[in-house]
Amino acid sequence: MTSYNLLILPGDGIGPEVAGEVEKLVAWFSNRGTVRFEVEKDLVGGAAYDASGLPITDETMQRALSADAVLFGAVGGPKWDGVAYDVRPEAGLLRLRKDLGLFANLRPAICYPALAEASALKREYVDGLNLVIVRELTGGVYFGEPKEVVTLENGEKRAVDTQIYTTHEIERIARVAFELARRRQGRVASAEKRNVMKTGVLWHQVVSEVHKDYPDVALEHILADNCGMQLVRNPKQFDVIVTDNLFGDLLSDVAAMLTGSLGMLPSASLGAEDLVTGKRRALYEPVHGSAPDIAGQGLANPLAMIGSFAMALRYSFGLVQEADLVEKAVANVLAAGVRTKDIAAPGAPTVGTAEVGDAVIRELDALTQ
Repeated sequence: MTSYNLLILPGDGIGPEVAGEVEKLVAWFSNRGTVRFEVEKDLVGGAAYDASGLPITDETMQRALSADAVLFGAVGGPKWDGVAYDVRPEAGLLRLRKDLGLFANLRPAICYPALAEASALKREYVDGLNLVIVRELTGGVYFGEPKEVVTLENGEKRAVDTQIYTTHEIERIARVAFELARRRQGRVASAEKRNVMKTGVLWHQVVSEVHKDYPDVALEHILADNCGMQLVRNPKQFDVIVTDNLFGDLLSDVAAMLTGSLGMLPSASLGAEDLVTGKRRALYEPVHGSAPDIAGQGLANPLAMIGSFAMALRYSFGLVQEADLVEKAVANVLAAGVRTKDIAAPGAPTVGTAEVGDAVIRELDALTQ
């Protein structure tokens, strides 16, 4: 029996609740006897800060480096608003991304037919939507130096964030996007702001050069602000969108709401391919954040977390059939009308976090009988 090491970092807010539903799926697969997951759990974010004074410890980081995949819940919340910037809960996630070398963030936006009415857009614009945003994750303005707030001689304060990209960083994220498009509809839209940003000029040049190695894939260049407008105007025109760290953060949240709820959007963050094993370090997380306003109430939608586990099955473990099975179970559960509050029609009945997880398990049982 093949065995994989999975590190689960539930984090803060609703993170532990949605991670708990994924643990049900992990146990379901392990109990079938065809694949086994060796699971470790550890602290990250505010929970880690409360225990150690750090948003992630060196020991936890070593566990992440040794794992076949990391499943991450969410971090942050008002409880930690007053902590020092360097040890804020979000710094734990940023360190994971940096130390694991997770430069490619894949954020699919899929609108299930059963949820088309939950989208902010009309059904005809989103029914059948299936796009992926490929976001560069370890460069750009979130990591560029200098990053500081200084006091000027006249007493004013000046804040500086620095946007930096190198040829190598752009090349490798472009290749991820083109390779992904080859397995999909064969179309890539590259979003930047070359009209006002020098990094956008370089991004446009490098992506165009890399495209020469992928003549079978269609490439469109689009300004990032126009891309945001087009996501709302006609989202089904897109297949794969590749963009930088900042624009990817913004555009993927827009895409999330096309699906009906942030609670529906999983993501995968991948590192470079090992030249010997062919494996990539990887972290999988829902996009919805810690949602502290509903934490501990059993109201959270766990489907983005479950979808993130399906992505781990597909990209880290090579278990494509198992990933398809989970995604089919989720689609069937939604088609049966199972809804948490965030994706329910006004006045429609709703269920809680655990009930959704249980429904997915029942559907897995039904699909494998």
